[in-house]
Amino acid sequence: MKRYASYCSILLIAVLSWFSITPATAQAKDGESEVDVKEIILGHMSDAYEWHITTWGKTHISIPLPIIVKSQETGWHIFCSSRLSESKTYQNFFIDEEGTGKIYEKLQDGKIVRPLDISITKDVVQIWIVVALMLLIFIGCARWYRKQPENGDAPKGFVGLIEMFVMSIVNDVIKPSVGEAHYKPYTPFLLTAFFFIFITNLLGLLPIFPGGANVTGNITITFFLAICTFLAINLFGDKHYWKDIFWPEVPTFLKAPIPLMPIIEFFGVFTKPFALMIRLFANMVGGHATILALTCVIFITYQLGVAISASLSLVSFVLMIFMNALELLVAFIQAYVFTMLSAVFIGLAHTAPKAEKK
Repeated sequence: MKRYASYCSILLIAVLSWFSITPATAQAKDGESEVDVKEIILGHMSDAYEWHITTWGKTHISIPLPIIVKSQETGWHIFCSSRLSESKTYQNFFIDEEGTGKIYEKLQDGKIVRPLDISITKDVVQIWIVVALMLLIFIGCARWYRKQPENGDAPKGFVGLIEMFVMSIVNDVIKPSVGEAHYKPYTPFLLTAFFFIFITNLLGLLPIFPGGANVTGNITITFFLAICTFLAINLFGDKHYWKDIFWPEVPTFLKAPIPLMPIIEFFGVFTKPFALMIRLFANMVGGHATILALTCVIFITYQLGVAISASLSLVSFVLMIFMNALELLVAFIQAYVFTMLSAVFIGLAHTAPKAEKK
């Protein structure tokens, strides 16, 4: 039974890996065009004003999303992204498909400018889906606990799985990293960050709606997560934390008259969250790009002949399955590492001597 389940898991990963890129390259099989690896990889990983589902022949099947922009001349405009797909330009707005992929406006004098853009993009919808899943999961678990007696049996099934995750992160990561005396106020934030990143990473591996958006591969999202950690560290750090920054315990000539060490420590305040931002962003982008590149090899070699494509495609297919399985592990590891480093940095902001804590 276990062996059967393992085979089913491998088959599922293979099918999802294949269909994650087949629609984008289907027309290349008939020799109509060459496989554009750059377009495929960037198209899958970048944000968009519509949610692309598949391409059938020359027909693109997508879910249009609302575009909300403010023109410098005519004020606010709200319209569906399908308007731009049909006519390329709508009310003087257009998408720079060859460059940034963002919306631009052509003014009456011919000048091209960026309007104020608060559109609901694919990444925004993906975040809403993740938030809805988190609310569904944790409100459901809370209701289960509310119905149980105080000394009731331990939870089983899905609730037991969530409890295992929560207790593992709290007892093995948050409590030892932040410290017994200070960990409780930070636990909700750190648990939220962990589950948000973990669920987002898992959905990002799904090639079909409601997954497929590379949210944690968007540096804006990782920047916001890093800013939250930055505020948690510096707004609630004790006086000893700030003393160690501006007057660290080093020889005096390193602090005055030239404040060498205070300058270095002050820059450390910003480099810690910056490292969190880049680490999460780079790892998720790298993983997705590798999977897509290996998948593209199958379709590129297909055009070179049967003999060459048979061998290279098999190797690429095996590596693609391995990378997808590895990305499942990375999805957890990156959430774990982000939470652990955030907890460590928060713990370093509470450096009061033990005697004073007592």
